[in-house]
Amino acid sequence: MTDPAVSAEPPVSLRELRARAEEVVTPEAWEYLETGAGAEVSLGEAESAWQRWRFRPYVLRDVAQISTSCRLLGHDLATPVLVAPTAYHEPYHPTAELGTAEGVRDAGSLLCLSTRSSRTVERVAEHAGPWWLQVYVMTDRDITEAMVDRAVAAGASALVLTGDTPYVSRRARGTALPLQDEVALVNVQQHLAGRTWSSLEQDPRVTYADIEWLASRSGLPVLVKGVLRADEARACVTAGAAGVVVSNHGARQLDRVVPTALALPEVARAVADQVPVLVDGGIRSGHDVATALALGADAVLVGRPTMYALATGGAPGVTAMLRALTAQLAEAMGLLGISSLGGFDRSLVEDVTHARG
Repeated sequence: MTDPAVSAEPPVSLRELRARAEEVVTPEAWEYLETGAGAEVSLGEAESAWQRWRFRPYVLRDVAQISTSCRLLGHDLATPVLVAPTAYHEPYHPTAELGTAEGVRDAGSLLCLSTRSSRTVERVAEHAGPWWLQVYVMTDRDITEAMVDRAVAAGASALVLTGDTPYVSRRARGTALPLQDEVALVNVQQHLAGRTWSSLEQDPRVTYADIEWLASRSGLPVLVKGVLRADEARACVTAGAAGVVVSNHGARQLDRVVPTALALPEVARAVADQVPVLVDGGIRSGHDVATALALGADAVLVGRPTMYALATGGAPGVTAMLRALTAQLAEAMGLLGISSLGGFDRSLVEDVTHARG
């Protein structure tokens, strides 16, 4: 028997959910969500990279009861499937980030809220369960400090420093959303007196020292997002990071960057015994989640699937999507011969592409 939170939901096809989402959002919003960087090579590889791994299941194990629950930086969650930070939810549903937060909360999951949300952190916090704030260090750092202070006051339990964006790269397709300034600037407009948009640009001078700066300012654990190398993961932990997120920014920054499904194993080997390791990028099924956990991740994050679910079903849609992915994970766990997340290990997966030369 599985956890009640994951046993009743039917499977969801994210391919179908994506097709329905494309029908209901504007072309501009769709291109903004779906675009990648450069020639979109990395975008095309994100999903298929997970599929190069194959399972080696255990047999004759007691799997009468399956639990997908996990504990992550002090939070007891029903699922290791979390929601990644994505900017500006308003173009996808009238409830915007409020709907997303409610959907994540009701699924027993955790929300990582983008600094560039279309609702204030205070309003989102009122609708959320556990949540973290994704942080860009801006050119005018006092704006970042003010955002961090507000997030702490509103109940954020961690900060996620995006490390792969010293500046925003050129995207392959539509790059601008038709947002009014009062929406695009809703989280920062109170800090902009006498300043220009350049104050909000990413600061390319960010270094490892800023991990400790953010931790000291907030009193919260700081995770670093955008880590794709073992040496970088170790350096982040040495500098005080409380966790790392293996991510290539949804293939929206540097094209031809390694898929996260291939970067995860070396990062996990380097630091998984010290801090939590999370991963995002191209995760579209419970089998992908199971693969990530077997490769050493403690949890995964989904970005674009969350937006598909929000666009087509609001808060209930987000809940249903997360529960369905978790139900797929629970089924895979039973067939792999493990009954809890602690049963995952590297022996459960094999890279068949490598094995075949």
